[in-house]
Amino acid sequence: MSPFGFTPSDNSDEPDEDPTNPVPDFAALFAYLQSQLQDQFGEKLPDDFTKDIQDQFAKLGINPIGFMQSLGKTDETFPISISRDIAKKYVGAQGSALVGTNDVALIQEAMGIADLWLNDATVFPANSNETKVISRADWIDLTIKGWQLTVEPLAGGLAQAMTSIVEQAELPENSLPITQVAGMLRTFIATMIATQLGQVIGGLAASVTGAHDVGLPLLDPARPALIPENVAKWGADIGVVDSEVRIFHALREGAVARLFDNNPWLVDYLRTSIADYGKGIRIDVKAMQRQAEDAIESGQIDPNNPETFSIALNEGLFTPDESPQQVAALTKLETALALIDGWADDVTTLAAAERLPSLNALRETLRRRRATSSPAQQLFSSLFGLEVSPRMAREASSFWSQIRELRDVEARDRIWSGILPTHEELVTPAEYLRSIEVPDDLSSLGE
Repeated sequence: MSPFGFTPSDNSDEPDEDPTNPVPDFAALFAYLQSQLQDQFGEKLPDDFTKDIQDQFAKLGINPIGFMQSLGKTDETFPISISRDIAKKYVGAQGSALVGTNDVALIQEAMGIADLWLNDATVFPANSNETKVISRADWIDLTIKGWQLTVEPLAGGLAQAMTSIVEQAELPENSLPITQVAGMLRTFIATMIATQLGQVIGGLAASVTGAHDVGLPLLDPARPALIPENVAKWGADIGVVDSEVRIFHALREGAVARLFDNNPWLVDYLRTSIADYGKGIRIDVKAMQRQAEDAIESGQIDPNNPETFSIALNEGLFTPDESPQQVAALTKLETALALIDGWADDVTTLAAAERLPSLNALRETLRRRRATSSPAQQLFSSLFGLEVSPRMAREASSFWSQIRELRDVEARDRIWSGILPTHEELVTPAEYLRSIEVPDDLSSLGE
């Protein structure tokens, strides 16, 4: 996580704080925050402070007055409307071409061809012939509910961590009730994550080619959806005819949509991984204080220059180490994302190997670009500090290909209904197959 002060729980029953001096400066922090927000109670904030706050919020498209007034007044765990509004502002600044009649015809033609080819490349059927042809702005509206369901567990974990630490704090006399302070901070954290997510979604909207390009289940039910503007942008200047580019992305989009639509447990699996990470978050105020003091002493942060503080945050100065439980959750998530991407690659390769002359060039272009900035990398690096390894995606693609060659398409796809391979098992597909095989003669098992 990039926000400072958040550290994983070690599931220990022993308190970290010195019992003679519990969270010493947390009360002072609240007192300071209260003093800076006194215009809620009739006093005027300093002009320079007010301007700084307004400028920072304005950059994100947020009304600071409405935001401050909302603190503590809502039980909403995750204000997804903030994410939508910020993402829409990003797209508005970058531009979002309207979908024309010709766009619809070309994408539907590509998806029709892809559907026929996919029928031979996977056992998972297309449960609907519906294909959405959407703009960048449409993509935000179409996927926003899926984003909320995906990221909300993280906001919930942070909210719980906030509640826990506030309940331990000793607030100054005449301060707001602890429950109200906790509510304000929960809302602030949720808004912070919603703001960060809105920025990520807005950035992704300019580059993703479809609803499932990120590799996450963002639509319910899962159906193919392509953005013709971004598909055209992706294929520009690579020397491949436009029709092949469209079919290539239609194949990948259709494959992942079929995977999610026919394996609903996978949706829960991915979201549970994120929830498991969120449950382990706690606030370590002492660590936050020590890191800040060290950064000021070393000159990395200049108290008179707020910009140095933002730079330090963005460079990960306050990023904590995860607990073993959180590392396990992120490893599970990274492996699942790699398996989804690798499976889509193998299905696309099987479907188009004898049909798209430029298939290898298209696959190589995709790999090269994702090696530096894949949609999943952008998302999880921003929200979790997780770097989704391009190498693992290549291993996963090889894994699925070898499984298919050792057995067949049905055996490959049947793996999704069982226990998924671990990262270590990706490089030993034959051994993995032996580990999941059930012996024909079970009589010896009882001996």
